[in-house]
Amino acid sequence: MIFDEIKKANIKAMKEKDTNAHTIYSVLINKLMLEQIKKREKGEELNDIDATQILQKSVKELSEELENYKKVNNTSEVENITKQIELVKSYLPQMMSAEEIKAVILSLEDKSVPFVMKHFKANYAGKCDMRLVQEVLKSL
Repeated sequence: MIFDEIKKANIKAMKEKDTNAHTIYSVLINKLMLEQIKKREKGEELNDIDATQILQKSVKELSEELENYKKVNNTSEVENITKQIELVKSYLPQMMSAEEIKAVILSLEDKSVPFVMKHFKANYAGKCDMRLVQEVLKSL
């Protein structure tokens, strides 16, 4: 599970005294633990799809932060955040390409927008960009 891998990587970063990696792993662990608490209240368990969504959101937040540091020309923070984004992305699954999405859509019997979107949300959550699915579907 992604959560366990991040915990192990955090321990490794602490042992190697890599403060940059330790910082981002600690933030991710906190976010994942908060989500896990929310899930347990509902009687559910945290799974890799939930973890992937949290990681994707974290990449987006870090990217926005990166842009702000670029505007003020803070090169040391730009380097740190770039490394952090790379670390987070290493735990994300490979995203589906437009061609792969098109092949899945063409294999479906019902090609209506609601059916296709539900199919991708149920079967490919975290592995494809839903906007890209919508664009590919419109182009067919």
